[in-house]
Amino acid sequence: MKIDKIQALRGPNIWSVQRKKLIQMRLDLEEMEQFPTNKIDGFRERIEAMFPTMIEHRCSEGTRGGFFHRIERGTWMGHVIEHIALEIQTLAGMETGFGRTRETKTPGVYNVVFSYTEENVGMFAAESSVAIAEALIAGTTYDLEADIQKMREIRERVRLGPSTGSIVEEAVARDIPWIRLGTNSLVQLGYGINQMRFQATITCKTSSIAVDIACNKEQTKKMLDAASIPVANGGICVNEEDLDEVIQKIGYPIVLKPLDGNHGKGASINVKTREEAVQGLAYAKQYSHRIIVEKFITGYDFRVLIIDNKLVAAAKREPAHVKGDGIQTIQQLIEETNRDPLRGYGHENVLTQIDVDRDTTDLLEKLNYTLETVPNKGEVVYLKSTANLSTGGTSIDVTDMMHPENIFLCERISRVIGLDICGVDIMAENLTQPLKENGGCILEVNAAPGFRMHLAPSEGLPRNVAAPVIDMLYPPGKPSRIPIIAITGTNGKTTTTRLMAHIVKNNGYKVGFTTSDGIYVQNHMMEKGDTTGPISAEYILKDPTVEFAVLETARGGILRSGLGFSRCDIGIITNIQEDHLGLSDIHTLDDLARVKSTVVKSIKKDGWAILNAEDEQCLKIGKDLSCNVAYFSLDENNPTVKQFSKEGKIVAVYENGFITIKKGEWKMRVERATHVPLTMGGKARFMISNVLAATLAAYLQGFKTDDISLSLQTFIPSAAQTPGRMNIFEFKKFKVLIDFAHNASGYRGVEEYLSSVDATKKIGIIAGVGDRRDEDIKECATIAARMFDHIIIRQEKYLRGRTEEEIIGLIMEGIADSGRDVTHEIIPKEVEAIKHAINNAQEGSFITALSDVVTNAINIVQEYLDKESEES
Repeated sequence: MKIDKIQALRGPNIWSVQRKKLIQMRLDLEEMEQFPTNKIDGFRERIEAMFPTMIEHRCSEGTRGGFFHRIERGTWMGHVIEHIALEIQTLAGMETGFGRTRETKTPGVYNVVFSYTEENVGMFAAESSVAIAEALIAGTTYDLEADIQKMREIRERVRLGPSTGSIVEEAVARDIPWIRLGTNSLVQLGYGINQMRFQATITCKTSSIAVDIACNKEQTKKMLDAASIPVANGGICVNEEDLDEVIQKIGYPIVLKPLDGNHGKGASINVKTREEAVQGLAYAKQYSHRIIVEKFITGYDFRVLIIDNKLVAAAKREPAHVKGDGIQTIQQLIEETNRDPLRGYGHENVLTQIDVDRDTTDLLEKLNYTLETVPNKGEVVYLKSTANLSTGGTSIDVTDMMHPENIFLCERISRVIGLDICGVDIMAENLTQPLKENGGCILEVNAAPGFRMHLAPSEGLPRNVAAPVIDMLYPPGKPSRIPIIAITGTNGKTTTTRLMAHIVKNNGYKVGFTTSDGIYVQNHMMEKGDTTGPISAEYILKDPTVEFAVLETARGGILRSGLGFSRCDIGIITNIQEDHLGLSDIHTLDDLARVKSTVVKSIKKDGWAILNAEDEQCLKIGKDLSCNVAYFSLDENNPTVKQFSKEGKIVAVYENGFITIKKGEWKMRVERATHVPLTMGGKARFMISNVLAATLAAYLQGFKTDDISLSLQTFIPSAAQTPGRMNIFEFKKFKVLIDFAHNASGYRGVEEYLSSVDATKKIGIIAGVGDRRDEDIKECATIAARMFDHIIIRQEKYLRGRTEEEIIGLIMEGIADSGRDVTHEIIPKEVEAIKHAINNAQEGSFITALSDVVTNAINIVQEYLDKESEES
């Protein structure tokens, strides 16, 4: 078997709009296409022995053990690999469950699709599942546990931490979108101007001064002491001389810890001798130059969490420990403790496995113990000096036991330090009494406190501490999203996108939009190139200045990665015509329609799908949508439009020369088509269709018809405003048109326009695109022969696996099929072809360059036009 390609889908996609995280693997079964599972001796027994938990895979049978029954009856290896990929992720602690395996048009080649939790793990699972299947087929041994451990390690390396993850989960539960910024835990909630950012439990509202104060334990202690808040006596030292001075002042026992440390790293507690103190000083200095030395306070370690100056949770923390049974060694007790299903690798479970480190051995040495010591029955042996969960500690929720005075004290601390999310470490016998009565004190104040101990305590009530964070970032009434209009289709996407963005901008919004020529924010080009995929969409949604997004969304990006947004407010399909067929397993118009429909299937429930009533595929799509649907048509008497009007629904039509919105039987004439520059005086009907789509979207977005009319009148088609979309350059004796038409439908639109153009001679510059089907290249050439008197064939870009001679041969066949006697010549380079046409243009002629490299063509023609202007 051979893996042809593995790709990660990260948004709504052709397999599922709801399941946004899928791996798609194109798998060639090769000779295994001839061997379903019932033809492989012992396969069922081997896979059942390796994966006994697959008994829970119901598969299409819908019953427990259904997948094993399918294997017994015979199923193909792609299906088996799908289930293996899902199961090994589950065994590694990542529950997934969705999968699909479909054969492509190429026999023996399948698309194996399955869900993932972490993308890198999913990619690994794809490759691993194939290797496992091959081992099962051959009956050879396979180290499954090594793969599962590897997936755990990958997950821990790339996943969001428990605190960050909990906030994201709470945001998702409230329908707030999120984007991970980079590979660490920096996350954006919301889109555009309504975004908020956070990293771990530091938010965009967190004061940097407050963080600096909290990180400086000496400064924190001084501020708390000045505010009459009880703190442990102590001081700062950098060497043994300083250490002796502090000890002389406060006496033993003491605690040493790095001044700017975290997670308990470098700390030594209950130090009772100078020798131990010197060792503790050296240990702490591995993490910080300055060391804080404090009086060791007896009692229990408590962590109190305050968010937005309100107490939300409190936990009693206990360092990692084992309890002796009089039989097992400390090492054996650690191993037994780590077998607790609540403990896991890293952050995968409620508790973390206990690892033996220098802190552990130091504590054991103080007891004259080693890992081979057998503690007495009931004896508690502490293995860490701090109670952090990340080092194997446990937590007990005590939120409801806190005395009101202690609540007041902690909330006051958060204001004294100035933190919006604040963790207060307290050492006391309990929190049920005021600290001033039981002698407790504040040990530390933490910026970015961990949430894990509160989210999933080992004892007590779990607390949803992420909820108050979202309450703080998005109080009631504050939006998290911005309006999104997504535009797809075969032809007209870019023009409709640019017109839509123009209307939105004229209505007072700061608009960001993506097109096939670049990313724009308020008409400023930010990135140049074909930017119609999910990365470009995300670029706009991450921009903090954008108030409204208009996103051209092309086939390629959807197939590669899915959509770059979770849902949109309005989705437009301009049309679905034959183009790019034969690529990426898209062979028919139905296949293409399935891709394009991803956009409108991702519209919010009360949003609008705007579809072309004259397009058969659009009509099919419209029947299956759960959102509102509105149609546009160049024909007022279109059956769908008439039916919708009869039902009192909204449509847009071209009637009596007007761009018109119909609501039931009422007509609202927005503007006469001849007053809309984009329509070329009403002659370019395909442009009128684009105008109808944008007008209908604008109306349904809530814009006034007068404002829409003004926008239509002020949107001037030009090389600057709409590059490569019906750009006409008027020379003194002839005209040049540049258009991006590159498929039969686009050619027919240009043909219709040219039929209304008077010219002594119509000259066309055309090329073929190598990744189109033979019949597509020939059909475009046939249309070209119908609309031009003379054709210049050039072939420089986008050979895509074909030879230049092959493409030109197909063009010649298409010209011949037209039945017209059309002259032609071949000039391979586009630059030379355009120059040749202009240099030899006769008075009254009309040159049309159907260019796939719009910028080059525009620059050449503009140079000639400028030169003519200078000479006159």
